[in-house]
This record gives sequence, structure tokens and C-alpha cells, in this order.
Amino acid sequence: MLTVPNLLWAKRQPEGYAEAAAAENRVLLVLERVGEVLVTGLALVSADLNPRPWSLSSLWLALSFVLMLMYEGYWLRYFRGPRTLADMYASFLGVPVAGAVLPVAAFFALALYGRNLPLFIAVCVLGVGHIGIHLSHRRRIRSR
Repeated sequence: MLTVPNLLWAKRQPEGYAEAAAAENRVLLVLERVGEVLVTGLALVSADLNPRPWSLSSLWLALSFVLMLMYEGYWLRYFRGPRTLADMYASFLGVPVAGAVLPVAAFFALALYGRNLPLFIAVCVLGVGHIGIHLSHRRRIRSR
């Protein structure tokens, strides 16, 4: 749910994205990349994220899934639209900069479901970098 839209986007980047990416804050970029590697690795190897019998904590898993479905909806809207920079950093269903916030929030909920402190910390690192970059891009677009 996370990888396929990003692979499709790599071939359908909006006009002006390369220039925006060149101006990204290097600290945020490092945090984003480190967070991506840590979150991906921890999500793949952490046994405490596997489904288990229903309990109240299962609501975190359900929330994570709903947030990822919303993320898919965000991408469907992007690919069906004109695919502009403004579309990239738009809100979706009331979630600002949804392309960054929704996957980070989904992994945050997953970390809570698994009571996985290392994943929680990695998601925080990813969130600062990824959401920070998206907010700075959106700010540049709006100031034009």
C-alpha cells in the first residue's frame, strides 16, 4: 500500500518537483531518509506487529489500516487529477499534506498497536523529516 503509489509517482512527478527537491532542507532530508530505513526495517522484523487475538489494542491496528486506505485514496485523487505540485501537497479528507501525514500516522498507530518503542521513535524521526519537507514545499507553492 505504501510502495506501489510511490513507484508510480516516480514516473509521474509533477512539473517543478525537481527544483523544489533541490531546495529541501538537508537536515530534514537526512531525518526523512533515516526514518524511512528504520521504519521499514523495524516494521518488517518486529514480531509484535503481527495480528493477534482481538483486544482493545486491535483498534490501533484497525486505525492504521484505515489511514493507509485514506493514503490510497489520496494517491487515486492525485493520479486522476492534473498532477500538479499543489496536488502533491494538498489536504485529503481534512488531513493537511496528506501524502506525508497519512503514512506517518499509520505507522504511528501500528507502533502503538505493537507497543513497539523503537518503531515509535523511528516514526517520530520519519515524521519530522517527511512532514517537515512536505510543509516547506507547500509553503513555497503558496508564496508564489
